[in-house]
Amino acid sequence: MPHSEPTRIFLNARVFTGTGEDDWAAAFRVTAGRFDRVGATAEVMADRPDDCEIVDLGGATVLPGLLDVHSHPAFLAALADSTLCFPPAVTSLRGLVEHLRGNSGIGQGPDVWIEGFGYDESAYPERRGPTADDLDQVSPDQPVFVRRCDGHSAAANHRALELAGITAATPDPPGARFGRDAAGRPDGRLIESAATAAVARVVPPRSSADRAQDLAGLDCHFLSRGIVGVADLWATMVPEPLATFRAAEDRGLSVQCALYYPWPEIVAAGLQEIGADQRAGRMQIAGAKLFLDGAYSNRTAWTERPYPGSCDHGLRTASDADLHAAVAWARRNRLQVAIHAMGDAAISHVLDLFADVEPWLTGMPSIRIEHATLFSPAMLDRLTAGRMRFGVVSHAIFLYAEIDAYRDNLDTEQFAIAYPLRSFFEQVGDAALASDVPATAWADADNVFLSVQAAVSRRAHDGTDIGQPQAVTVPQALLLYTGRARTLAPLQDVGLIAPGYEGSFVILDRDVFTVPVADIAATRVVQTWLAGRLAYDAEASTPTGS
Repeated sequence: MPHSEPTRIFLNARVFTGTGEDDWAAAFRVTAGRFDRVGATAEVMADRPDDCEIVDLGGATVLPGLLDVHSHPAFLAALADSTLCFPPAVTSLRGLVEHLRGNSGIGQGPDVWIEGFGYDESAYPERRGPTADDLDQVSPDQPVFVRRCDGHSAAANHRALELAGITAATPDPPGARFGRDAAGRPDGRLIESAATAAVARVVPPRSSADRAQDLAGLDCHFLSRGIVGVADLWATMVPEPLATFRAAEDRGLSVQCALYYPWPEIVAAGLQEIGADQRAGRMQIAGAKLFLDGAYSNRTAWTERPYPGSCDHGLRTASDADLHAAVAWARRNRLQVAIHAMGDAAISHVLDLFADVEPWLTGMPSIRIEHATLFSPAMLDRLTAGRMRFGVVSHAIFLYAEIDAYRDNLDTEQFAIAYPLRSFFEQVGDAALASDVPATAWADADNVFLSVQAAVSRRAHDGTDIGQPQAVTVPQALLLYTGRARTLAPLQDVGLIAPGYEGSFVILDRDVFTVPVADIAATRVVQTWLAGRLAYDAEASTPTGS
């Protein structure tokens, strides 16, 4: 980024530096886009240049720029024409159908797709997700395709199934399945990613230029939340991801983006080698992503014990051969491997395969465990005792938003070890909180302060206790979005207010460290500064330009 901004000293602030739970400063200086002094006012003001600009922050609370290290910008861009169906706006099948009827494509012709995203049947009074019959009520003549909130599963109407060529004779894809009625005919349910992809691949794609513009349009979304760096764990939701993200950067996408490609697509592309130029810059390829299981919310996470009231242990969705091949490719290309593993059986299997393997990266984990839901103390001991440097990405927003599903799908012992955030903070050096947006069953899932409130209170949206013993403090939760999160992805010099780091920080409308816990989620970002430049000002409600 250009650094034509003057040297600025920011003082009269409560500055959480991100270097530790009790590390604070009163002032800092930014020169040529980087912090070069941080500390007491007198220290920062000493020997200041004559042309230095002084900014009095009036006692405001300042944080390092926030990092969302498991997000899906490409997915958000792909949803540009979709109707969003998240709770709390949609809470029933009837409401879902009505919501989809408001899509701008309704009545535009038989070849125009009606797309939606974000349904969560776990709290619907009908206690089930949509079928082809339900979605035919949106339109029987146009294809209708709506993805579940987790992004893995979906539903399609009969017209969409027809266009995708899915019939009673179509076999289930590996690691997934098509829902079927009693006669074996497909009923519109697309369970897990490979089944969803069977319909998604026939949806007419937008052009690369359109997707680049869609991505650039997300800049205000991230900056308004104080987010200056994201890891996209499904970057291939746009065509030619690196080129498209870099084109979006040219069009104004200013936050850093680390891109992870799904392993099957890496294989399909011929296991291409990744050059140093592709691993550098504000938009860079960061690694490979594998799905080892599904999600707890629809009983597809791979579990040690069967789900309550059933003999079902969920789905295993990747082979050992795939896992070993991905690690070998990543080692050769100096990239990470990110493994989606929610269930305890899935996480244990990752540890069995790789805990004693020599890591290949320095300064960051070679293998990331994504979502990390059921993690027992014994599993944590195994993770920290081995040779491999693992990273753990977990969530507070999942239990907060999807409490009904977790209440149904976890027994008492499992619930006690679900999302053990305090244990992650205390025992895992490379640990982070993240949003998984938009694959989270809540409309404002990447509001970091909602996630912080859920992590500190350990209460769901309805007040349910979601594990008080695993609550963290506000400083700890924010470290999992800043100083601790910075090692989880190759984002460059962000996450700390410290000399040498990029001058990216956020100014809040209140002191998030002292407000009542119930008010944390109401915290708003007043300004976001990116590499020494005012990038977002809430009064203007838009990025300020480069």
